[in-house]
Amino acid sequence: MNEIKQRRLVRFWLAFKQTIRLIKKPLIVAAVLGLVLAGLRLSPKPSLSSLIPHSTAIYAADGTLLRLTLASDEQYQLWMPLKDIHANAAEAVKLYEDRYFDWHFGVNPIALLRGMARTYSGSSRQGASTITMQLARGLYGIDSRTVGGKLKQILAAIWLESRYSKHDILEAYVNIAPYGGNIKGIATASLFYFNKPASRLNLPEMMTLAVIPQNPNKRLSISNKNAQLNEARSHLWQDWLAQHPEDAKYTADMRLPAQSLKEAKRLSNQNLPFLAPHFTDALLAEHRNQVTIHTGLNIHAQATLERMIASYIENNKNVGISNVSAVLYDAKNMQVKALVGSADYFSAVIDGQVNGTSAKRSPGSTLKPFIYGLAMDQSLIHPASILKDAPTSFGPYSPENFDGRFIGPITASDALIRSRNVPAVSLASKLTQPSLYDFLKNVGVSNLKSESHYGLALALGGGELTMEELVSLYAMLANNGRFDPYRLTKQDSATFPLLSEESAYITLNMLRQNPRPDTGEPDPYKTAWKTGTSWGFHDAWTVGVSGNNVLAVWVGNFDGKPNPAFIGIKTAAPLFFQILDSLRHQRLLNPKTEVEAMPPHTLTKVKVCTASGDLPNQYCKNLSETWFIPGKSPIKISTLHRPVYFDNTTNQVACGAGANTREEIIEFWSSDMLRLFREAGMPRRVPPTLPAECNNNISQATDDKPQITSPLRGVTYTIRLSKPETIALKASRGGQGAIYWFANNSFIAKSEAGAGIAWSPQKAGHYLLRAVDNAGQSDSREVVVEFVP
Repeated sequence: MNEIKQRRLVRFWLAFKQTIRLIKKPLIVAAVLGLVLAGLRLSPKPSLSSLIPHSTAIYAADGTLLRLTLASDEQYQLWMPLKDIHANAAEAVKLYEDRYFDWHFGVNPIALLRGMARTYSGSSRQGASTITMQLARGLYGIDSRTVGGKLKQILAAIWLESRYSKHDILEAYVNIAPYGGNIKGIATASLFYFNKPASRLNLPEMMTLAVIPQNPNKRLSISNKNAQLNEARSHLWQDWLAQHPEDAKYTADMRLPAQSLKEAKRLSNQNLPFLAPHFTDALLAEHRNQVTIHTGLNIHAQATLERMIASYIENNKNVGISNVSAVLYDAKNMQVKALVGSADYFSAVIDGQVNGTSAKRSPGSTLKPFIYGLAMDQSLIHPASILKDAPTSFGPYSPENFDGRFIGPITASDALIRSRNVPAVSLASKLTQPSLYDFLKNVGVSNLKSESHYGLALALGGGELTMEELVSLYAMLANNGRFDPYRLTKQDSATFPLLSEESAYITLNMLRQNPRPDTGEPDPYKTAWKTGTSWGFHDAWTVGVSGNNVLAVWVGNFDGKPNPAFIGIKTAAPLFFQILDSLRHQRLLNPKTEVEAMPPHTLTKVKVCTASGDLPNQYCKNLSETWFIPGKSPIKISTLHRPVYFDNTTNQVACGAGANTREEIIEFWSSDMLRLFREAGMPRRVPPTLPAECNNNISQATDDKPQITSPLRGVTYTIRLSKPETIALKASRGGQGAIYWFANNSFIAKSEAGAGIAWSPQKAGHYLLRAVDNAGQSDSREVVVEFVP
């Protein structure tokens, strides 16, 4: 018995060894093949999307297609990730094209043999290509109509399956499937045939698109009334219902003839949308490789801007107005709502394809609000501060006002609203950390030359900005002083403060008082706006903030040709308000967002003496209210109004109150301010001089110390040897009397207070200038003088 068992064990062992020998080689082959396949799948490889040229689709905020570009192979071919395509659409494609797609290795042998048998037996040709094989043919440009071509297609399909997942292959196929002409992919076909993104297709529409790629020419043929399309879709629907009986509710829709596709095909190569062309041009330049671009553009606002600009040019062509650029910007979301780069994109006469919103232009006076905002943050002014609008030299620079006149003393608020040049330049000369130049550098204004190149002319538009850069600055005011760079679409970025919240609010508040050119009253919707006119009448601007919206309008010529009609208040401002009024009438601007923002809780209002802008003393009776930034706004007790006592018998000034005296309240203006009033046609009473015996009478204490007003602080004066120039010396003081001038302790000349004299330095260097009055009071200032050939 034991011997029998032993023989059985021996036979089993021999059989086992034989079996191992038989399967050893296939196992080794299989193991090696498995490792190779795993290596191919895991090895680095390009994504299939990178192998397929694609178009770019740009959409408005409501999903309207603005523009669809051709891919590099001249096909309309949008790439859409499979996760964004409705699962029913992908399933319908597999059910109709390759129901065994999830199970085969790139080739379906049974289908392939059946197709070959029918094709070569004389029957009608029958395709046997799997989804993978069709992808291989499209990717590698294989002609599969020959036996050799078919073999290449099979091998290519196996190669794809070994390297990419089923998900990747299906995703690539639905993005390159042919839909007639140069339309590729389900996402593109959805736009062309149903004018909607693929994510919004209904089930009947998905069924229709699933059957077209198998024979797009015949199934889209109008001659047979889409009979083949109807038949193919009907077969697919029956197969679908077998697996999804719950969708029977769509049967009635599926019975409608697919001929309706002819009516649904709203787009073609000839009528593709080409909306907001300058905007989409800019987006394509910025996002070259992006397939889908979603924007915040409002197509109704865009149409309004285009319509209003065309109408305005038609009505004003008699004065040479032929081109306009405009931007409507959402400062809250930092997105473009409408953009018109030129009056006519297709006009060669005006270089219409140039995008004026990104062109460098002189901004004129549109930078003035930021000078005043900086000045408030640097404790130089508050809205009621009194500034001087009078002929003034800032070294070699002597600015003039647009109207050629000077109006004398003026509040800071009025100076900004009335766009007076001299007060703005005077404030700009006093700005430090940052100066206006530093401010523009901080926000990234491009192509700025050196600060010395512009000098103080920068305050009046001596530099160049784009409309985009200007809009971003006004958006900063709307965003409580925080800066966020201009951009075409919404992006995340880090904001940073340029002005304090209080200063930004006050600046807008001052601009809201600017009267409209048509009514002469401030805009009832609280629009804060500013005009600008470049030197030489090359550019007319109006830029403003209404709620969360920034609107900028430019009128001019791209070739820089001047026109006396290019004046901001006369040319750009009327169009600016016509656009705003039209947008409001259509409710494209929400009145609820156009209300004036609440002031920061840190802001307070104070009563000031209207004449001086300082806190009123007991003698100032005419008061007004102004905003005050605690810790910043320069504020002091006014000494302008002071009591003076006169002897009733002699009418001479008395040292104090007495039995035979009367009191009069007199304004003690400085000598230069008295001159300003006189030149402005509003002469003021010259304050009397106290007798010597009234020395230090407290009731008449004055700020009579000389104050140098020229030359300026921090300015280097450059004098050309070939054309010698002088430097103006001027000092003001409360009373009358002589001023004695010294340079490094050397006497220069004598002048009256408020009157200027000319000084000709003999050599370059640093000078300490002093102005001394009869009482020995003085003011001093350091000046740097340079000589150049």
